[in-house]
Amino acid sequence: MALAYLSALTAITRTPRANKHLGVVLAFVAGSLNAGGFLAVGQYTSHMTGILSAAADNLVLGNAYLVTVSLVSLLAFIGGAGLTAVLVNYGQRRGYANLFARPLLIEAVLILIFGWSGGVLQHHTLVTVSQTVVLLCFTMGLQNALITKISRAEIRTTHVTGLLTDLGIEVGKLFYWNRTATSATQGAVVANRQRLRIHLTLILAFFSGGVMGALGFKWFGFIAAMPLALLLAIVALAPGLRGTRPAN
Repeated sequence: MALAYLSALTAITRTPRANKHLGVVLAFVAGSLNAGGFLAVGQYTSHMTGILSAAADNLVLGNAYLVTVSLVSLLAFIGGAGLTAVLVNYGQRRGYANLFARPLLIEAVLILIFGWSGGVLQHHTLVTVSQTVVLLCFTMGLQNALITKISRAEIRTTHVTGLLTDLGIEVGKLFYWNRTATSATQGAVVANRQRLRIHLTLILAFFSGGVMGALGFKWFGFIAAMPLALLLAIVALAPGLRGTRPAN
């Protein structure tokens, strides 16, 4: 039963329930890595807006190295997203039943590398910190593209700006007062309560992951990344353990 449930999270045949549950897992992981990564390297890595703004600031301030790091981080995020697209499209051509397991397993390995690099980062040299930022950006790009393709762009997990915007829109609809009877051409304004619950759940998952990530890195250091990698690895490997094979 457990393997069947976990396998469904990465299966090609999607259900709203599977999308939501995988989204919650990935939002928790992203929140944890974002907060824990900040404690480790002093920079948030799950959203590119801040990194692009930092590139502009450092360009004006004349910090050429930091501008380069920001631009490489942006390229790493794009590269991670591109890798997901390649793997998913390749899996579709080959008829794999669990298209999304491979990108998820790669993300687990990248998180393991991040946790393993903790000994090197204790020295906090500028180069090693920059390399870790690039690694995390690549990981977040891979994850964001993964959930985007899985949910057909309905769910995001590595940043909450869009989630909060969509939540606000639904809240506005929820409290909108339809004063007059509506005509056939102008329907009543009605909130999508299901989307409202999904957005709120993902935001809470990201926040919960952030709290756990910050506490984990504060108390245990980089080893706190290992449970995150294990969680993703279990989800990714479940189809193989269950005996799922390509559909062709």
